[in-house]
Amino acid sequence: MTIETLFGEEQAPAKPRTIKLKRIKAVYEKMVIKEEIHRYLQPFTRYNSPEQVFDTFGFLRQETKEYFFTIHLDGKNRISCVDEVSVGSLNQSIVHPREVFKTALLSSAAAIILLHNHPTGDPTPSKEDIEITRRLKEAGDLIGVKLLDHIIIGDTYVSFVSKGLL
Repeated sequence: MTIETLFGEEQAPAKPRTIKLKRIKAVYEKMVIKEEIHRYLQPFTRYNSPEQVFDTFGFLRQETKEYFFTIHLDGKNRISCVDEVSVGSLNQSIVHPREVFKTALLSSAAAIILLHNHPTGDPTPSKEDIEITRRLKEAGDLIGVKLLDHIIIGDTYVSFVSKGLL
């Protein structure tokens, strides 16, 4: 048995080939908001109650479409990023765990708060709201990003934690 019988005749080495790969980089967009509201998103504020979130994002009461946001928090529950996940119609928006956690991982969030509005003014959670919250909690537990609360804003607000839904 020889090398030629095992591997065949030696051939001239092929010309080196180039392999092209896509490289993904995290790109952040910093926004500057110039408003007269002096207490809006104060730096170093720890968010530890749904009332604080409602006070900060209560402007969603006036929207005519349903907006779904995730609030990304650092290890001390301070806002590090706010992500607009979806803009929907009068009574629904499409939310997928992949879209929620893609940006949460890129921003190195320790935890998130889900936030959306009901343009009808009634903040009562729908079956779909409860189901997507359950799915997002499971996904967050799996990848290590804690889901702290889901807050629905209408004329008032509903906190899933306060209602025992989370």
